[in-house]
Amino acid sequence: MATTTRSALPPQYVEDLQKDLGTQLTALTSAPLDTSKFAPTVAGQDQAQADAYTMATTQGQGIGAFSPYITQAGAYSGPSAYQSFMSPYQQDVINATLAEYDTQAAQGLQGIADQAALSGNLGGGREGVMRSQYQNKSDMNRALLQSGLLQQGFTQANQLANQAFGQQQALAQQVPQLYGADIGTLRSAGAGQQSQAQAVLDAQREKNRLEAYEPYERLGYQQTGVAGIASGMPGQYQSMVQPNPTPLQTALGIASVGGGLLGNYGDYLRGANTGS
Repeated sequence: MATTTRSALPPQYVEDLQKDLGTQLTALTSAPLDTSKFAPTVAGQDQAQADAYTMATTQGQGIGAFSPYITQAGAYSGPSAYQSFMSPYQQDVINATLAEYDTQAAQGLQGIADQAALSGNLGGGREGVMRSQYQNKSDMNRALLQSGLLQQGFTQANQLANQAFGQQQALAQQVPQLYGADIGTLRSAGAGQQSQAQAVLDAQREKNRLEAYEPYERLGYQQTGVAGIASGMPGQYQSMVQPNPTPLQTALGIASVGGGLLGNYGDYLRGANTGS
């Protein structure tokens, strides 16, 4: 007795859909995907950042900005530092002061002579002693006056030297801080511009990626539909395009879609041939 094997073949339109799906899949995967269009790109350094780097590495602006002020401060220290701050008119002041003193001292000698004449001792020994004592005291006072003026000039010059030393030290700290503030401002502004440029590059990369994956996305949706028709069960399609995938994730995603399409199509053909 002969045995008859019957095969449950799908409707012709289902076979046509599956054949069309296989043709599209073969055509789509025959050429490699050009991933260079959505490869990660780093925005270039902004000009403000380049200027910040240049300033930071330029001698006297970033590196060693304090150096000339420390050098100048050194000139205002030591035992001879006061000399640069001595008043050019000090000697004139001393000379005028001493001249006035000598005038007053001469009047004092004249007073002694006048007193001696009134007492009848003009030219006598008593007058000579008085003149000698007066002159000795006058000379001492004159020397003290002169030394006081010199000491006053030295003290003032020394104070000015110390003041200038402190000013140079303050500049040695302040100038690098000001340069540092400029460098920081340039770096911050440049970073903002670079971030904006990076955002534009990332957006363009995402656009290119979506465009590149659109055929795969469409084919995957079609596969779900065909499988649902063939099985009589509605399929649920899940998009394979995820936000910002890594290159490895992208490659694995393509492989899984292609493998799924081919696997489903192969399963159908095996089932059709065995009549199950």
